[in-house]
Amino acid sequence: MIAMPKPPKASYRVRLPDGDFLTFASFETKKDPNAEVITVQLRRLEGDDWKTVEQITVYRAADGTYSRLRGRIEKPQ
Repeated sequence: MIAMPKPPKASYRVRLPDGDFLTFASFETKKDPNAEVITVQLRRLEGDDWKTVEQITVYRAADGTYSRLRGRIEKPQ
């Protein structure tokens, strides 16, 4: 059985004047219910597919400190 990812605790999406989408999402962490993972990404329509142009993922610890997590997308060449 494949585990499905949980939906974000909160998310917000806005379409920019050039047609790209800027998306913010906050996710629960598995180990600490008082921490969260925050993702901000920029997506662009290329042909028939949406491509992630840029993404930053940050871990917010329960004590309020932040640290950047390694990206999960490949950067365009």
